[in-house]
Order: sequence, then structure tokens, then C-alpha cells
Amino acid sequence: MDGARLSRRGALAAGLAMGAGAASSALAGPAWAGEAARPGATGPGAARQGTAGPPEAEGAPAPFIVDCPSWGARRPSSPVKIWDRRPIRILVHHTATANSADYSRPAADRLARGIQNFHMDHNGWLDSGQHFTISRGGVVLEGRSLSLGILNGGRQQVEGAHCTGQNVVAVGIENEGTYTGVDPTPALWNSLRATCAYICRQYGIAPTELYGHRDYKNTACPGDRLYGMLPRLRTEVGATLGRRVSRAEAEKASWPLLRVGDTGPDVTAAQYLLRDAGATTTDPTGSFDEGTADAVRTFQVAHRADDVNGILGGESWPELARPLSRGPGRDGGDAWRAVDVLAEHRRVESVPDRVTAPVWQRLLGTGGTAVRPVSDPPGTARR
Repeated sequence: MDGARLSRRGALAAGLAMGAGAASSALAGPAWAGEAARPGATGPGAARQGTAGPPEAEGAPAPFIVDCPSWGARRPSSPVKIWDRRPIRILVHHTATANSADYSRPAADRLARGIQNFHMDHNGWLDSGQHFTISRGGVVLEGRSLSLGILNGGRQQVEGAHCTGQNVVAVGIENEGTYTGVDPTPALWNSLRATCAYICRQYGIAPTELYGHRDYKNTACPGDRLYGMLPRLRTEVGATLGRRVSRAEAEKASWPLLRVGDTGPDVTAAQYLLRDAGATTTDPTGSFDEGTADAVRTFQVAHRADDVNGILGGESWPELARPLSRGPGRDGGDAWRAVDVLAEHRRVESVPDRVTAPVWQRLLGTGGTAVRPVSDPPGTARR
């Protein structure tokens, strides 16, 4: 976390710790994945919300979801925007808050209110940023207003604010807790699988199109352990939908997350690339120290990254690992030195003369099925 800039997720954790208990304690009954129309929407179809009762979906029954009025949500500060298009993927997040042992429904409601208060009062957003929230007790709650009814319709998407560039094309799910060193609770995992399966069923999203926040931003979210479980989630969601997901399909191409304290050839390669980009002049050491973090921040500022925090993740890697071509008159340079370090470490005998993103990912040990480079359409807000 940049000392001059509190990260979105670190600030969320602090905000929830201070503010969740002060939220309204009024409770209402839970709801199935269906609700009545509510004010505050714009765009075609805004008045067409969900159905009454639990709609049937073969292979992916509608999960039991608590709608916004039932957990005591505030009204959005301005109209929620509805897009006449379906999302194409799901993004998994964690709240980076304490791993609470209170699995009750009231605790889930307090969580949802705390997140909404923080997003509206601290971030200045019109409502909660995520579309859905899952508590450690497995309670599934609607996040941003209208998300539940629009999901039931299966034809449109509520614009969220959970990941810049993915707020329309992706459904965002926040999972309560911090999953850097521990796995999510069985209750949360089962609800996450059921919720993802239902979303995939409603929108026609392939079960392989489930990603983590870190795939698109410089963040540890959704935590090393939960992120490492995404191949299993893709497989289990596929099974719920009656589709077999192969091991190759379940393993998606990605970028390694590097931060202070990491060591090894991947760090050495990143340091060569940072020097290649002019972000530092120091010699690579293979140790990600504060000097390396400063170099990453320098690179992030130069490339106008959304997250300027010294963490090297899915937002900055694609720009840092630039395309390379080997040919007459070209010397090795630091970028090719990075290639050589990685190739030697992973015993790659032959590297193509043209090094593109998929080649870099294989050299970094994070190769897999390619990810479609789709981002939000023009006109998407960041709130």
C-alpha cells in the first residue's frame, strides 16, 4: 500500500471496521432471486425487474438471495445505470476484512450496510460497487441496487464499480473475509459456486469465464488462497451446469502477483524489465524490496495505472512485459535478459524470436487458456 495513497481495499477494511456497527439494524425478510421493481434506475428496461418467487433454472437453481430492502440498504444517491447488454464474465473479490466467526444473517446484513456506507460516504459512489455479496456464513446478498432483478431478466446488466474496465462486462461478487493465508468457509464456497452457476445460466456465461480482481488490477484481491481455487470453481460451476470443464480449460493464462518480500527469478526478470522501461537504474537482485516497489510505482504513474501501489499485478504486467523481436542489429538489452533468466529457470530450451504476452506468461509459469481482452464500453462511469 502506498503510504501517500490508501488502497481501495485497505480503506474498505478500515471503513468496515469503524462503520459497520453503526449502520442501521433494521432487518427484513430474505428474498429469492426475484424482486419487485424499485425506483432509481435509468436505461431501457429499468422498470422490468425480476419475478416473484424462485425461478427455475435447469442445472443451476436460483440461490436464496437477500435483496437490498431486506438488508436495510440506503437508496442510491443517483440513478443506477442499466445497459442493454449481457456481461461476459464474473469477477471474484474478497472484502479484505476480518475472518469473522459470526455466520448469522444479522452479521451478513451489517456487512452489506457497512460496505454500502463506505462506498457511498468514503468513495463517493452512488451505491455499493459490487453486484452481489456473500458472507462467511454463506448468505448471498444483493449489492448494487437493481442487480438482482436485472439478473433474473438475463438480458441486461447493472453498471457496477468493482473494477475499472470491468464494471459492465463483468458481474462483481464480494466475498467476506481475507483469503491470503486461509481458505473460505465451506458455506461461503458453496454459495459462491451456486451464485456463479446461476449467473452463468442467466447470462449464458461460460463457466470458464470466472476471474479474480488481480487478473485486471494491481491488487492481491481475492487473496492467494481464493485466487488459487478459481480453477476448481470453474470446474465445479461447470459440473453444476452439466458441462465438463477440462483441466486445460480451468487453467487460465494470468500474470504473477509480485510484492515486497517476494524473491526469485520472476522478481529478477521484473527488475530487468523495470530497468528496461526506465523506472530504475539499479541492478537486479532477485529480491522485491522497497526500492523495487518504488520502481513499480514510478512505472505505474508513467502508465497511468488505476492502482499506484508498488504491487505488480494484472494491470501493469501487460505493459511492463512488452513485445520483443529478435533480429539483426538488435542487442540483448534488459528485456531479453529478463527472457533469458526466466527461460533458464524454467528450462525452456527454445524461445520464439517474437516474444508476446502468451510467451511471457509461459516463461513466468502462469500460462494457460487465453483470456479474451474485452473491457467496458465507452460511457462507463467509475462510480
